[in-house]
Amino acid sequence: MAFDQVLADRLEDIIAIHFEDMRLIPKRMFGGICYTLNGSMCFGIFNDMLIVRVGVEAANVLLKESHVRQMNLTGKSMKGWLTIEPEAIYEDEELLRFCETAVEFVKTLPKKILSS
Repeated sequence: MAFDQVLADRLEDIIAIHFEDMRLIPKRMFGGICYTLNGSMCFGIFNDMLIVRVGVEAANVLLKESHVRQMNLTGKSMKGWLTIEPEAIYEDEELLRFCETAVEFVKTLPKKILSS
């Protein structure tokens, strides 16, 4: 299944408005699209769901919300990663909130040296 292009367009708009000073780089992954920051995966789209890397602490808090699940694309849960179902990101403010949480976490990670 291809990823949700409408969600991808919404993410592009959010990136252009709220994260224009950051180098969020799109990459095709998991049959969808992910955005990296400083070489680390940050957030993206799998099918029609948002995936976010927020760290274990924030994930434990966010998992209490409706339509938020621990990410499990391969049969193994990934700690600190979440899948957000469409119902939880219907409004752009909610989509932005999850993306901001992911960016704030990924900014704490060591920068990866990227080869050219």
